[in-house]
Amino acid sequence: MAGMDFAMSAKAADYHKRLTDFMVEFVFPAEAEYHAYREEKGPKDHTVPPVVEELKVKAKDRGLWNLFLPAESGLTNLEYAPLAEITGWSMEIAPEALNCQAPDTGNMETLHLFANEAQRKQWLEPLLAGEIRSAFAMTEPAVASSDARNIETTMLRDGDHYVINGRKWWITGAADPRCKILIVMGRTNPDAAAHQQQSMILVPVDTPGVDIQRSLPVFGWQDQHGHCEIVFNDVRVPAENLLDVEGSGFAIAQARLGPGRIHHCMRAIGAAERALTLMVDRVQKRVAFGKPLAEQGVVREAIAKSRNEIDQARLLCEKAAWTIDLQGNKAAHVLVSQIKSVAPQVACNVLDRAIQVHGAAGVGDDFPLARLYAWHRAMRLFDGPDEVHMRTIARSELGREKSPLALAVTK
Repeated sequence: MAGMDFAMSAKAADYHKRLTDFMVEFVFPAEAEYHAYREEKGPKDHTVPPVVEELKVKAKDRGLWNLFLPAESGLTNLEYAPLAEITGWSMEIAPEALNCQAPDTGNMETLHLFANEAQRKQWLEPLLAGEIRSAFAMTEPAVASSDARNIETTMLRDGDHYVINGRKWWITGAADPRCKILIVMGRTNPDAAAHQQQSMILVPVDTPGVDIQRSLPVFGWQDQHGHCEIVFNDVRVPAENLLDVEGSGFAIAQARLGPGRIHHCMRAIGAAERALTLMVDRVQKRVAFGKPLAEQGVVREAIAKSRNEIDQARLLCEKAAWTIDLQGNKAAHVLVSQIKSVAPQVACNVLDRAIQVHGAAGVGDDFPLARLYAWHRAMRLFDGPDEVHMRTIARSELGREKSPLALAVTK
């Protein structure tokens, strides 16, 4: 594409400076308090550490709020990319401090695009204010949910209500006591065309029949907000809670996941940068076999590979963001699949190397590396597993019109 320019605008550069200062002054110092609170409360407690709410006030006061949503911040996706990357340096705290945390960002985007005025007032406004949290209930244990057409949960019309029955799991955020609303995807018309069978509906968490059974750990870690298994047993919600129209669930899911996927990738690049920073610091301080680890050839290669991979991923992420800004989500869908299959793998690669040079310290919790690795390994599954995105990329490549050069060499 001609005319690509990834240089930071003056507006983005100003945000970048202010956000960097905010991270250094407030977020990094808050990490110890955050983890001490979580350790004291134990893994079954999903209340947010108070320091996060304190950071939210500070961020809002500094205008570092809702940066992810162009309608609120005025930032393009390309302008937001380096800011989201910064938050990835402290992914458990920084995104929420700015009200830019998943899954709420995707849910706010969905409500912004598809909710009616009453739904926006009741749910979007308190989410934008950071007063409540939300969850997105799509994935199911009984089917391969990477293909949303497989979803079996039923949402059947009964007069002026819908009745929901089914089982969902890995519903991020539902364990947090601040979570007040679920966006649930289910089948409203099994006889319709494949992409018109599913719909989405707003379900308050306290609706009778909503049974949050457990929060699932990620590689043994319980996240503060939880990843829940939820049973819906004859859950009745008013028909006016439906998002958009019946049969639009698949289209809403695609619209929701586009920006959400790329935001995850931006943050993953930040996590990789933190891992590389820790790796470089470690190898300059540790001595083995008579010289600093930094002088070992294999260590230098690990550092160089990490820098190459991070910079390549960032450029691809910027290209995807730039394309979304200029041509929309649909035009960027292959690029989004590319970065979604690249960024988590790059983060895992860099984190793995950082863990290796930290030795035993790398697999404990004195450093954030093991926890970051667990999250980014899981990221290769959520928002579509690598294989689904690779399938999208390959299909695009196989269907690509051949250039004159390609025609010349394939006669």
